[in-house]
Amino acid sequence: MAISIRLTRGGSKKRPYYKIVVADARSPRDGKFIEKIGNYNPLLAKDNEQRVQLDGDRAKHWLSVGAQPTDRVARFLDAAGILERTARNNPNKGKPGEKATERAEERATKEAAAAEAAAAANAAPASGSNEETEQVVAAEVEDATSSS
Repeated sequence: MAISIRLTRGGSKKRPYYKIVVADARSPRDGKFIEKIGNYNPLLAKDNEQRVQLDGDRAKHWLSVGAQPTDRVARFLDAAGILERTARNNPNKGKPGEKATERAEERATKEAAAAEAAAAANAAPASGSNEETEQVVAAEVEDATSSS
C-alpha cells in the first residue's frame, strides 16, 4: 500500500483550512485517512506559529515507514527540520525558446548596425566639421554683407 503525507481541504468557500494527514495514495483528497498529524491555515500570516502545526514525532515515524510527502507537505517538513528537501534543478526551463533566440539575435544585429552607423556619423563630421562650418559661415557672412 502506497502511503502519502498530504493535505485535505476543509473550511468553507473562500476560507480554506487544511489537515495534514497520512493516507493511502489511492484514496480521494478529502476521503478516508489513516492518521491526522497536523493542521495548516493559509489565511494566517506567514510568521504566525499557528499557521502550520505539525506533530514531528508522528511525521518522522511515517517517513521512516516509507510514506511519501507531497511537495507542499515536504516544504512544511523542511521548515520544521524533519526532512531535508532536495532542491530541484531544471536548467532547460529557464532557457528561451527558438523563436525568442532568433528575435534576440536579429535585435542584437540591428542594434549593432545602428550603433556602428551612429558612431560613423559622429566620427566623420567631428574630424573636419569645425573648419568646414567656419568656412561656410564666413562665406554666408560675406554674401550677406556684399548684398546689403
